This record gives sequence, structure tokens and C-alpha cells, in this order.
Amino acid sequence: MLTGKQVRVKFARDYIIPHYIDAHDANWLGVADQLLTIFRARQGISRGELETEIDELFGSLSQPQIHQGIAKLLEDRCEFEMQASLVPEEVRAALFTASAKKRHVTLTELGQTFSRDAIVAEVAGAMNTAVDQIEAGMFADLKSEQRLTQFQDTTAERLLNRYNVALAQAVLMRSVGVEITLHAESPKRYRQLFRAIKFHRLICDLELVRKNTYRLRLDGPLSLFSATQKYGMQLAFFLPTLLLCDAFELHANLRWGAERKEKQFRLSHEDGLVTHKAEVGAYVPAEVPMFVELFRKKISDWELNEDAEIIPVGKSFWIPDYQLVHRATGQSVMLDILGFWRRSSVEKHLAMLREADRPFVLALSDQLKVEDEELEALPANIVRFRNLPLPDEIVKQAAKVLSL
Repeated sequence: MLTGKQVRVKFARDYIIPHYIDAHDANWLGVADQLLTIFRARQGISRGELETEIDELFGSLSQPQIHQGIAKLLEDRCEFEMQASLVPEEVRAALFTASAKKRHVTLTELGQTFSRDAIVAEVAGAMNTAVDQIEAGMFADLKSEQRLTQFQDTTAERLLNRYNVALAQAVLMRSVGVEITLHAESPKRYRQLFRAIKFHRLICDLELVRKNTYRLRLDGPLSLFSATQKYGMQLAFFLPTLLLCDAFELHANLRWGAERKEKQFRLSHEDGLVTHKAEVGAYVPAEVPMFVELFRKKISDWELNEDAEIIPVGKSFWIPDYQLVHRATGQSVMLDILGFWRRSSVEKHLAMLREADRPFVLALSDQLKVEDEELEALPANIVRFRNLPLPDEIVKQAAKVLSL
């Protein structure tokens, strides 16, 4: 995350517009490479020495906020540790005690002088260690004295993209309410988004704007307390997951500056921010498109619709994999395929389906080893399969669910 002093924005009436940088610009790529070189080659250096070196490199610039922000993101990729063979508090206590005694003697006896080196040597002898160990351990627990032990490397372009995302996150930190519009995402992507919403303890109100377009209003239990940024922090952490979406618009209401003036912030896929979030949770196993292809070849009286529908269920949301539409009657039934899930996720999904009030067919893989007793309270509309769901069995069960 960027600090407040590193956030560069401009104002357009009531709107906050971040100063994003071009991640392909040769000059900024050069800056990023300079900073990466410093961090890559400085293992064992203290945090304070590292910050001094960076300040000497860019501190004379008239507006060094971008350089400082990029350096801050690299520092976030580091691990620092206190490195001392002695306990710093014990070293300081011994030094201060010896210094106080020596000071008293110096004041009361003529001809005595106060020598720092002598005090350090005396304490080193008393603690049965070397003088340099006393010097090293004296303030080793201070943040500036922590030593760089590990650096998670990256590329210059990825670092600049990360800076742009961090800038947007810093703006969202000041948010008190966010509205997001999503367009035609896949069921896998919607599931990924709602998992992230739940993980970050955000509360979501959902509205269907039109077919395949949803509006999410995100809130949190702390958002009513205008003095806290915890709500904004959770939204900032959620942003990288949102950036995985192909088409979205975000609108945030902000409280900006020391006077907490009302401002607004807009972000969409057209801004071109590139997330650093790993693409997990939306992976589609090869068996799934194979099933879709086989279904459409063999089944003519049913349509397999891949458009995602988000269905509120209790305090959660259900996003079925597919919708089966009977061509003759227009009736539909939802289809979920549980064949490539983690076992713990299956248990949670089955619990949610027990509350669902929409007709559905559940294709369940034998590899998940779900026993019959675990399916209690679920409708008898489950099709078990070994390698791939069979389209004929799926539509047979769908017809039974709809009494066709």
C-alpha cells in the first residue's frame, strides 16, 4: 500500500482522478529497473541504510512521490529481521547502568574521564562477548536496524502496473460506499468475486440491471463509523480480484483529506489497470468444455445456456454452472457440476443448495466420495458420474424435475 504522502491525484469538480503512469514508458521502466537493482543486491543491509540509499538516488527531485511510492511497494516485498546475538534490551540496560556509575565517579573523583569506548569494552567483558557484538546489539531491535533477509523479485513492467493498482487502492481507502456494475462474467468468475467479498467481510446487495448485468452495492459492518478506514481497507484489498473481470464499472463515494470532503471516484476496465492477483478460482477443467461440446452434439430438445445467473440464497449467493432450457416449453432448470472441487468447498455448496428454492440438477463426481447421508434434505435430482457427466442422464433428470 502507498502512504498518504505518496498518493498523486488531481481534482475534476467532485471527482478524484489518480495520476496513473504508463507502464510501458521507457523512462519509468528505467526508474523501476534502478530500484530493482538496489533491492536485488542489498541482502543483509539495514532498513535505514536502504532508505538512505534510495533517498540519495531520488531525494533531490522536485516531485519524488512516484519514486518513493514504487520503492515503498518494493519494500513491501521484502522480509526484514532483527539480527543480533544478544538481547538488545539487556545490552542497553547494561550500558546505561555502567554509564551511570562511570558518570558518578567522573563527577566525584578528580582526574577521571568519561569514555564511551571504555564503557562498551567494560560491558563486553562483563557479558563475556566481543565489543562489536555489543555495538551491533545495542539498537538491533529498532525498525531502522532490521536487516533485509529476503526479497520477492518482480519485473519492471509488473512493478509499474502494481503501482497503478496501489494508487487506486489508496483512493479506495477513503471510501464510505461502493457500487460496482458487472457485465456478462462467467459463473466461475462470479464465484471468485463473491468468495473475495465474503473473505474481506464486505456486505453485498445485489440487483439485476438487465440480462447478464448485475449491480453490487458493497458495505461493511464498520462503514457507518466515518472515523475509521477499515471499511476502505477491505475494499482496497478486494480491488485486485475485481480487476480480473473483463467488463466492470466501479463508483465510490469518498471522504477526502483532513476535512473529509465528499468526493467521488470512478474506475472501469477501460482504465487498463493490470492486477497482480493470481488467476485462481476461475480455472475451468478441460472436462467441462468437453461436456458442453458433447451435450450440444447429442441433445437437440434442450438448450445449454452458459450465461451466469446470480441467485441470492440466505446470506450468500448461488451461481449455477449452466441453465438448461427446454426448447418446446421454455421451462428451465439450473445445472451444477461438482466434479473438480475441493472436498471442503463441496460440503459448503451442498449446505447452500439445501436452502435454494430454484429447480436444479446436480451432477456429482464419484471422485469426491460424497456419501448418500451427506445428501439428505436435498431433492432427489442428483446424477452421479465417474469421468464426465452424460448428457442423456442430465436431461432425463431435468425432465423429471420439471415434470415434463
